[in-house]
Order: sequence, then structure tokens, then C-alpha cells
Amino acid sequence: MVVLAASIMSKNGKVLVSRQFVDMSRIRIEGLLAAFPKLIGIGKQHTYVETENVRYVYQPIEALYLLLVTNKQSNILDDLETLRLLSKLVPEYSMSLDEEGICQTAFELIFAFDEVISLGHKENVTVAQVKQYCEMESHEEKLHKLLLQNKIDETKRRMKEEASKIDQMKIEKNRGNKGGFMSSMGSGRIESSFSDMSISSGGGGGFGSGSGFGLTTDIDSFASKPKGRQPSSATAPPKGLGMKLGKNQRANQFLESLKAEGEMIVEDAQPSKLSSHIATAHQPTDPVTLTAEEKLNVTLKRDGGLSNFDVQGQLSLQILNPEDGLIQVQIETGGNPGVIFKTHPNMNKELFSNENILGLRDPTRPFPTGQTGEAGVGLLKWRMQSADESMVPLTINCWPSVSGNETFVSIEYEASSLFDLRNVMISVPLPALREPPSIRQIDGEWRYDSRNSILEWSILLIDNSNRSGAMEFVVPPADSSSFFPISVRFSATSTYSELKVWFCLNLGDFVCTANKKGTSTCM
Repeated sequence: MVVLAASIMSKNGKVLVSRQFVDMSRIRIEGLLAAFPKLIGIGKQHTYVETENVRYVYQPIEALYLLLVTNKQSNILDDLETLRLLSKLVPEYSMSLDEEGICQTAFELIFAFDEVISLGHKENVTVAQVKQYCEMESHEEKLHKLLLQNKIDETKRRMKEEASKIDQMKIEKNRGNKGGFMSSMGSGRIESSFSDMSISSGGGGGFGSGSGFGLTTDIDSFASKPKGRQPSSATAPPKGLGMKLGKNQRANQFLESLKAEGEMIVEDAQPSKLSSHIATAHQPTDPVTLTAEEKLNVTLKRDGGLSNFDVQGQLSLQILNPEDGLIQVQIETGGNPGVIFKTHPNMNKELFSNENILGLRDPTRPFPTGQTGEAGVGLLKWRMQSADESMVPLTINCWPSVSGNETFVSIEYEASSLFDLRNVMISVPLPALREPPSIRQIDGEWRYDSRNSILEWSILLIDNSNRSGAMEFVVPPADSSSFFPISVRFSATSTYSELKVWFCLNLGDFVCTANKKGTSTCM
């Protein structure tokens, strides 16, 4: 016997579920099912219909037909036995024997049909066995769910205990503060940030590269304000009152566990000392400050070749006093023909194109003064795009190879002589590991971020003494694509545009000189 298909149809000829057990085209099975309603005679009690090629064995189930399409050489008795078994399974999986009930449980019915018929032949199974096979209960899965639920319950219990402890602490605090007063103190946190450029690798193959570049010629300024109300200075709090600040042993253990997982923990600093330090260290003191910043974004292919190379830069101006706002800036744009410069709409474009002087269209109008932003007022922007791979300041070669039960990964960096690179950070993604990778050889320092599964390779400075370097580590067997894309971030003190600020001229004969670092100071 060979069963071609098992289907459930409505009496008006709509196919609800159909499962084919032999290789046949969709057009053929749709044609066979569409011809079935036309072959059924009205008032006849037959359970099968034959055509030239196939035999239809069917059974009415309320408003539906359960249908087997077989070849004419099959045993009709076996076909009827298979049909009876399927008719017992349909009510077990479908809550209602109508179109909606069948469509909602279509996949469950298909899986049950597969357990009864295999490659067109009936399996020696019962209804109970089919239901057991389809359920596929797993002891390991039940155990996993039980352990997971126990963890959730334990976490909820601990949360309730901690909440009750906090409530108890609040009650004791309120009792101790009766007759006194409460004061809030601000807290500060120092977070360092820097502008840089990034290069990431994409594509496929055994060669990966990526680097990032960023530079700034002035110190970024930032400020921190204490949170909460300032404590009253008129009345000192009585001794013994108030809340004692500090970390308990449980908090210290939690921070240590985070540090062990590779997280960077920033400790809170004393707010009173922090605010005064920030106010004196990051306030600009020069009357006029010019800042040149250039960012590079590069994407290299793993098989070699340059996918994207984009340089964007900006020259910004910051003036403290209104009397110093009437100035013009003399610059040198360098000799790179690939750099395109654009001035601010309020700048005198003819003066810049003819004499490389940045000044306003109206010479009597001063530049904006005061704290106009972290970077100041933008005067000039430039952009450069290239398809020359030799312009990339840093490339990365990654070669993973599997040997036995280990994967050896060799990574090499090659820096061009265009720039000296600082604070280089090469981030290599790794497959999920229980233990840190085994570092065999490295030029520089390394750190493993277990939470994000990233190996960070850092080099403080790349100059003529170390234009190339390598790192080799070993991990368990892994696919080569697990180590890509590689991202690189670094900074430098040179620019592609080779822009230089020579001096700034006050229109009232107030002259400012510029140093080589790119910061101009009025004398």
C-alpha cells in the first residue's frame, strides 16, 4: 500500500489540512483534491472512489471529509484500517470538528499523521502511542524548568527579605531623627570620555582588519553638579543623628563579583572635593580657544580591500569675553587635494578662498562669546573620502585555525608611518567561554570581558619602534566567523587635512598667537 496524501476537507471542497507522503508537485496534489468533490455521488454510501490513476478512500466526520489518496494497487482493507485510525486521532487533537477547530490544530494533526504513515506505509501504532510520541516529554526539560522556577522563587524570597530590611531601617531612622532635621548631600562621579574614530571589518574569509582613529587638539571640558539639596550652613546637625554612608559587606562582595566578570566599576567620589576640582580644572582660561577635531570611520573587508573610508573634521572657536569677539583667524589648509572644506554660512567665503582667513561677512559683528557649548562655535568643516587602502593608518590580520580540540588564533596589526597612534584598543569577539582564553604571545596588554565575550588588546603607543605587533591565543573549537567583526579605536595628534592655525587678529589691533598644538591664546 502506498498512501499518497492524507487530507481533511470541507464538504464544499475547501482543503483545511493536507499532508503528502511521497514526492509530488503542489499542482498535482491540488488537482487531485479539487477533483474529489466532483466524484462523490449524492445519496451513495460508498467509502471509496476510483479514477484512472488514484483511489480516494474517505469518511465523513460531521461537516468534513477525512480523505486518503492512494494508488490503485494498494490494499483497500489496509486503507480502511488506516482511515479508521486517523478518524480516531482527529477528535483527540481538535476541540471542535469544524473549519475553525481544524485550522487551529493543523500542525498537531500533521505531526500525528506523520506518526501513523511513514513514506506512504502504515506504521503499527495505536492512538495512545501516537499521543505519547507527539508529546515528547523530557525528564531533563522538566528538571530544568523546576530548577528555574526554584531560582525565581528564591529570588522573590530574597527580594521580600531585603524590602522588609529596608522598611525596618527607615522606621529606625525616623525614630532616631525625631527632634532633629534631615539634610541631603549631593554625590559626584567622574567619567572620562574622548572623541575617536572606529574601523570595523565585514565580509567573509580568513583575513580581517579594522581600526579606529580620533584626535582632538584641546582638552574636553565637563562639569558635574551635586544632586539633591545643599545642607544648611546656619545650623549644624547634632552629633549622633543622621544616616551613616558606606558600603556593607554584601555590597562589597557584589562589586567584587562584577569586577571578576570583567565589568568596569566607577567608585563614587566625595562631592565636596569633586565639584571644586572640576570647576578649576576644566574651565577654559584662555580668552580665545580654537579646537580642531577630526574623525575617521573605516570599514575593511575580511578578504582584503577597502569598503568605506570617510574623514570628517571641524574647527571650533570659543571666546570668553565679549571685547575679544571682533577677530579673524589665519589658517593653513595643507596640501591634501582630497580634502573638501566648507565654511559656516555666516563666514566670508571669498576671504577664505583667497587668503585662508576665517572671518564673518560683517566685520563689525563679533563672534558669539561665553560658554556656547562643549566644543564652541563651528567655523570650518572638512571631509575626505578615498578608495586607497594605503591611507588606512592601521590594519588587522586575523588567522584562526583548528587543530585537534583547540582553535589557534593569530592576530597581527600593521600601522602605517602616517601617524603615531595612542590608546589603541583592539576588540576581538569570541565564542561563549567559561574560562578566559589562553594567551600564548602578545605585544601589549589584554583583558577579557566575560559578560560580552570580548578579548580587548590594548597598546598604549604605536610609533616607529612598534609599527607591527602580534597576539596569539587558544580557545576551544569554534567557527572562524566567531572572531569577526574586529573593531579598533585609537587617537592621534596628527590630521589628514594638515590644518594649522597660524594666528588670530583682533580687528582693533589685538593680536593672538597660536601654538603648534592647535590651541590659540590671545596675548
